[in-house]
Amino acid sequence: MQDDAATQEMLSLVLEEPERWAMFLDIDGTLLNLAPTPDAIEVPEALPGQLHRLSNKLGGALALVTGRSLAYADALFKPFAFPTAGLHGAEIRSAAGVHTLEASPEFQALKHALTEEAEHYPGVLIEDKGAAVAAHYRLAPEYEKVLEERMHHYAKVAGPNWALQLGKMVFELRPARSSKGDALERFFQSDPFKDRCPITIGDDLTDESMFAIANARGGVSVRVGAIGAPSCATSRLSSAALVRNVIAALAA
Repeated sequence: MQDDAATQEMLSLVLEEPERWAMFLDIDGTLLNLAPTPDAIEVPEALPGQLHRLSNKLGGALALVTGRSLAYADALFKPFAFPTAGLHGAEIRSAAGVHTLEASPEFQALKHALTEEAEHYPGVLIEDKGAAVAAHYRLAPEYEKVLEERMHHYAKVAGPNWALQLGKMVFELRPARSSKGDALERFFQSDPFKDRCPITIGDDLTDESMFAIANARGGVSVRVGAIGAPSCATSRLSSAALVRNVIAALAA
């Protein structure tokens, strides 16, 4: 896996052939520093404009691919509304428009039950994402094992249309038929992404499926963070700050 300097140098070559590339970016832990709670995420003032300028240079072939909802991503980077895959691909906004998977009444009831149960685990935060729900334990790591057991229980209750996704200090129930890799394939079905080579940048287990797509298509896959768990990404940037440095340089 390439180190920081080699990865930054490789990515700096993107604008030599901007019509060749499409860029897919995770948000939390990739574009933005992780925070103790989901609502504590901070967006550097210059970042939305830099992403907008880079998107223009790439002919619009820049997309956000996130476990957050599409509406949440829009709020982070307003006034710009980039092509976005939200909820790991359950929500897609591209040139073809928006496809949203609605939560069933049964899943709404499950989220309510989970929220009530979490009151017994001080520090555990439940994030209602609409068609998905996440249990964050960054502020209460002592509850990891019991929370994992309970989330497996709720996954069984939810049934085969939802899957349990593990992430950094979070367990999430998300639509089973959506993944970030699937989202990339859907983007590639239409312009401006069609026939381009992907650059994927992410920091978590949920990003591995889009790394695999990038590798299969002869593109670039970049894992953000310290060397830890095995990854199929071929390149590395050690921090979200370095990702932002790359974005700023490419957007200049």
